[in-house]
Amino acid sequence: MKNVKMFSSAIAMLLFFATTAYSQADIFTISGTVSDQSGVLPGANVQVKNTNRITQTDIYGMYSIKAHKNEKLVFSFVGMASQEVTVTKSAVVNIILNTENFLLQEVVQEPRVVMGSLGIKRERSATSSSQIPVQGKASGLAVAHDKDHPRIVLRGNSSLQGGNQALIVIDNKIATAEQLKKLKPEEIQSTHVIKGAQGAALYGSDGVNGVITVTTKAAFAQGIQPYTPTQEDYESFVENPFESPKNAPLSTFSIDVDNASYTNIRRMINNGQKIPKDAVRVEEMVNFFKYDYPKPIGGHPFSINTEASDSPWNPKHKLLKIGLQGKILPTNDLPASNLVFLIDVSGSMNSANKLPLLVQSFKILLNELRTEDKVSIIVYAGAAGMVLPPTSGSEKQTIIAALDRLSAGGSTAGGAGIELAYKTAQENFIKGGNNRVILATDGDFNVGSTSNSDMQSLIETKRKSGVFLTCLGYGMGNYKDSKMEILANKGNGNYAYIDNIQEANRFLSKEFKGSMFAIAKDVKIQIEFNPKHVQSYRLIGYENRKLRAEDFIDDSIDAGELGSGHTVTALYEIIPVGVESEFTKDIPELKYTDNKTKSGNFNDELATIKFRYKKPDGEKSIEMIETIAHKFTSVQAASADLKFSAAVAWFGLKLRDSKLVGNKEVADIKNLAKTGIKNDPEGYRSEFIRLLETAI
Repeated sequence: MKNVKMFSSAIAMLLFFATTAYSQADIFTISGTVSDQSGVLPGANVQVKNTNRITQTDIYGMYSIKAHKNEKLVFSFVGMASQEVTVTKSAVVNIILNTENFLLQEVVQEPRVVMGSLGIKRERSATSSSQIPVQGKASGLAVAHDKDHPRIVLRGNSSLQGGNQALIVIDNKIATAEQLKKLKPEEIQSTHVIKGAQGAALYGSDGVNGVITVTTKAAFAQGIQPYTPTQEDYESFVENPFESPKNAPLSTFSIDVDNASYTNIRRMINNGQKIPKDAVRVEEMVNFFKYDYPKPIGGHPFSINTEASDSPWNPKHKLLKIGLQGKILPTNDLPASNLVFLIDVSGSMNSANKLPLLVQSFKILLNELRTEDKVSIIVYAGAAGMVLPPTSGSEKQTIIAALDRLSAGGSTAGGAGIELAYKTAQENFIKGGNNRVILATDGDFNVGSTSNSDMQSLIETKRKSGVFLTCLGYGMGNYKDSKMEILANKGNGNYAYIDNIQEANRFLSKEFKGSMFAIAKDVKIQIEFNPKHVQSYRLIGYENRKLRAEDFIDDSIDAGELGSGHTVTALYEIIPVGVESEFTKDIPELKYTDNKTKSGNFNDELATIKFRYKKPDGEKSIEMIETIAHKFTSVQAASADLKFSAAVAWFGLKLRDSKLVGNKEVADIKNLAKTGIKNDPEGYRSEFIRLLETAI
């Protein structure tokens, strides 16, 4: 009985924050369902006419909205004839919408920019002296505007109740405070209170004031699961094991310049969150940081740098660092850019760290563009549409105005957006230029092609177009990292997670050349270890970038891209011959392999390393070969770059709870990182040490 009273008190406290009093006596609550001839309509709009009070039906076609007496409710869905109902009292109003054939004729208030034989010019529309037709598919796309504040909305919505109360969700359905009051404590399986930031991440603008989720015992018995703190999605993988050069003589992988994993982990640590094991990709943590490698000399686009030392986490083992330094393209030599901004404006993007941060990020990027560069903007929610045709980089105010008009709402047809973005990029293709789609989203695709395999198949077909891809991830709570990683890996692309405006400035401004201009594509690395010196080896990280040995010389196999000025670092842990280690496995004797013959004449070589790459517009790869000397230094005598990269990798292995690491003490990782802080002009290495202090 005591527990029941305590629970009742808790519910009362929740309701105190979940409800607000209305001073007007003529405000009524209207609820019900919206459907068509075939069933309920999720995502249908219900709006109080001539106001910004609007809501959408949930996945069951249900809605609830407050309105004054004699106000009119407008029920609408793209492709359907709208209906109006006058409010007279609180009531249940169920609406059936009928199909209506129409063409999208809405306009936004901006001059149209068209491409002509003489260059760029302004063209006046016949409908108005300053109107521009919205282009693209119409299904699911609505353009809302008024005289002073035109804006583009794809199935937009705002706070469900139009006030500052928390959203109430019972058994995965949006509910009212009255429904919550009627529940008896013995009927409830679980209840959770979600704070505003995460509520907005999960439920869009409906959850900006927090969310109360309740799962009843009856629903739980039917398979409805209680709320879990996060719906983020990461691709699972198994860390690389130790391999013997006797039965696995070649280690082959694609380079990876992505660093999304590090900034995502940084966000979690700063928010005090538990870090999912599969969110940790060690190579992306290491490659977030720049290293002091010499610039390339000669005709190749990057230099090759190797260094070997003792392993800091397994003292009997050794560590081999391989570093690439890409050449830096002079600003005057940068090719013209054809950029397509592909922006997710679905309902899941309606929180402060998503669409608003995204818009500010793209404004930073605009500062880097020139007259010869051009920008198109494609948006998608329930459908995809063009909101800005190709526009010169010199017309920054036009582009900014288009960005400022964006607002979020509705479902997420990411596949349709990708199709339209690549079509736009190909129609405006600049031969010898920088043709690139920049996708900005939380990755939560839920209409059309949605599975990871669907995304992979789709982007692999687009890769052949010659258009590169940059993926920018935003948000938390429902972030779909797995899809973003696949798109970047399989689509001639790179991938960054933008956790704040500082990161947007780093990736899109300070590292603009590296992020947006490729100097080499399909860069592969293959290393052959000398079994005379190497008992076992393992590649640290790059699990989802590993290739088969035969893929190295197959030019049809995709690999990573290297941008202007980029550095790429890879680490191998080595168990020398003669060292007893708990991580080595005995292998059967081999009948046809004569190790003495294979390695006897190369006593001074630890390994041979090969690289293959293509020029950005090339189809045939170029090969580079170097040998690595059998020479090690102590950790204390190693370069600052080796010490720091090893410390970052060590921390990543700890976060993944690696079974192949003996020492996981954060204090030891921090001490090693401090000895490698030498080259830190932007303070990112110091920030890493502060993260370590937070994680202790």
